[in-house]
Amino acid sequence: MSLIPVSDLIRRLSERGVECVALQFPAGLARQAPEVAAALRDAGFWVIISGDPCYGACDLALDTLAHADVLVHFGHAPLEERPDVIYEPVRIDFDVSVLSRALPVLESRRIGLVTTVQHVHLVSAMVAYLAEHGIEAVVAPGDRRTPLPGQVLGCNFAAARATGRDEILFVGTGVFHPTGIQLATRSRVVALDPFTGEARTVDASRLVRRRAAVMAKADGAGSFGIIVSTKSGQQRMALARRLAALSDRAVLVAMREVSPAGMLDLGFGAYVNTACPRLAYDDQIRFPVPVLTPPEFEILCGVRAWEDYAIDEYLSP
Repeated sequence: MSLIPVSDLIRRLSERGVECVALQFPAGLARQAPEVAAALRDAGFWVIISGDPCYGACDLALDTLAHADVLVHFGHAPLEERPDVIYEPVRIDFDVSVLSRALPVLESRRIGLVTTVQHVHLVSAMVAYLAEHGIEAVVAPGDRRTPLPGQVLGCNFAAARATGRDEILFVGTGVFHPTGIQLATRSRVVALDPFTGEARTVDASRLVRRRAAVMAKADGAGSFGIIVSTKSGQQRMALARRLAALSDRAVLVAMREVSPAGMLDLGFGAYVNTACPRLAYDDQIRFPVPVLTPPEFEILCGVRAWEDYAIDEYLSP
């Protein structure tokens, strides 16, 4: 079943006089590519699909766009407005009555409510459902990286922090987002998977213990590569330069794809990742040497206290 209606997209592309359109899909939507491309081709457009990995709106396929009039990026809200990029968020519905599974786990009558971009269109319905059951849900805007109220990313939890609540309900799949929310807010976090109905409290201490072990291995490294991403929405050169200045063992390393092979080829004893924050947290097992986050490197260099351990976030100025 297609998750991507294309009739409105065809109309907008026609109104703009587009002849050749580039398409970019994240991994979860990539199998929709042939069907979407066929519909656009049948409507008279030349189509080129980006076959590179895509991790978010921070990772626009600008190389593919160079061969087209416009890039259509599916699945994410915009991080930056460009006249040659069309963002097509994909809405995924669920029955908001599944929130009943979270009610026994919540301890407060006033909570913060956040979700991912696929479900933000249901935020008002979720707020209303919770109100019917005696719970006031606060929904807050984030920053420029999370422009939709109640939206969080794996690299930005501003909308959760802005609720000002001591308890936050995250509605979505996976454990990374709610774990990041707890570390970013220090609040009690309840995570509800809207498809399985599982509701549970989040304990970020397991992640912190794993990261402490990585830091211990990195402490004896003879050299550090400070990774700077060349992707459009992941470049943090100012941060990378500041981190490199903390140690005479650190050198800047520019990468588009942060890969185990690239790390082995360069031969640094450890790396500090200023590209997508999830690389260090989710992919450490793939990497041949320790990969630290910027706050962890600051702790190692003595400019941040362990008590101030923080999740790595991209925050808009």
